[in-house]
Amino acid sequence: MTGDAHRPGASWGMAASATLHCLTGCAIGEVLGMVIGTALGFSNVATIVLAVALAFVFGYALTMRGVLRSGVGFRQALRVALAADTVSIAVMELVDNAVMVTVPGAMEAGLGHWLFWGALAFALAVAFVLTVPVNKWLIGRGLGHAKVHAHHH
Repeated sequence: MTGDAHRPGASWGMAASATLHCLTGCAIGEVLGMVIGTALGFSNVATIVLAVALAFVFGYALTMRGVLRSGVGFRQALRVALAADTVSIAVMELVDNAVMVTVPGAMEAGLGHWLFWGALAFALAVAFVLTVPVNKWLIGRGLGHAKVHAHHH
């Protein structure tokens, strides 16, 4: 990333890249949480809480991994991850879980049913599309993933 990441004209490509990074961590945590909650017969609310918690954990962990490699200490890397990812993950999780609970029967379908996996894939895709503009806005103001890029050079 160049200094352009801090200008209001931040590109859609930068925003899509940041959102894809966020989606990776969110998807790992979300899928793991949905699988665990569904397999153990958790209620929809408990399954969603677990999935959201794991999405934040994995999202922050992926960001921290890259920042730690740049030589930053653990506490500073955690601060960077919190600043970079919190809004993006929160939006992604809000959208993703809203879609999951509105697809009729998706949460009750079970791990062996195409409806569960199809709804989850659709939910993540919708979350990605709706989170890209959020990340574009954040990056254009020197926030969100713009904070991470200072540690990638």
